Amino acid sequence: MTHNRENVLIEALPYIRDFYDSIMVIKVGGHAMVNPEVMSDIIQDLVLLRYVGIHPIIVHGGGPEISEKMKRMGKESHFVGGLRVTDDETLEIARMVLVGNINTEIVALIGKHGGKGVGLSGKDGKMLIAKKKPSQKVIIENVEHEVDLGWVGDTEIINTELLNILIRESYIPVISPIAMDINGKALNINADTVAGDIAAALKAKKLILMTDVPGLLRDIKDKSSRISRVAIEDIENMVDSGLISGGMIPKMRSAATSVTSGVEKVHIIDGSVSHSILLELFTDTGVGTMVFKREDE
Repeated sequence: MTHNRENVLIEALPYIRDFYDSIMVIKVGGHAMVNPEVMSDIIQDLVLLRYVGIHPIIVHGGGPEISEKMKRMGKESHFVGGLRVTDDETLEIARMVLVGNINTEIVALIGKHGGKGVGLSGKDGKMLIAKKKPSQKVIIENVEHEVDLGWVGDTEIINTELLNILIRESYIPVISPIAMDINGKALNINADTVAGDIAAALKAKKLILMTDVPGLLRDIKDKSSRISRVAIEDIENMVDSGLISGGMIPKMRSAATSVTSGVEKVHIIDGSVSHSILLELFTDTGVGTMVFKREDE
């Protein structure tokens, strides 16, 4: 047993050395967030990253919790291209769940495991300035329709000043994906997109997107069909073919944007697997799907 533990530590050493003093943006979401034990493991991993000299930044979603809250209030969730249609009432529910509940719980967990967390939304320090997303074209029964997504935003400006201050002082920022427009109106942005935008703005070493599946699957019903590596040059063709669909579309497009903008690698991993972050970062085989630029290989 001791020998096996030594091998694990030796295997991790070159990765720890390579990642030292780098920024990593981790998007936490999916059903792992409603499992306290899994969530505690995730935050423990991120505090460990901070103690080995890595600067983690957490961007969290809350889709399942928002949907559940809406259901309890008698309101149905609607999605277009993996994005939630957000009217006034849905926006208030999203803000209540994301900023008032999930964000504070993550900050408390960081403190429990010995780290220093700071809860933020995109409004703080004008960190995320966005504009309302235009109507989306969808095909319903072979007829094209335009759908207004409501108060859903596209990022226009990322102000990294506050994040850089917190990183320098060894805090772990925890960010809710609620932005504002130039008039101060709140806008809901897909958490994967926010994570990608922030990682690109900070030129992060890694962007890690945690989801409910082991990565991109050739067959969504077969977890063993994981695709371990995807070049960004192939992503749009994979969307067109249907290999990338639903909520995986914004994840993969966010990954492509991040890599194009200077993030070294993007990793999509299963957040429900215990300590999946450590397994992906510090082992030779990894456990998810890595997104990269072919010309950099």
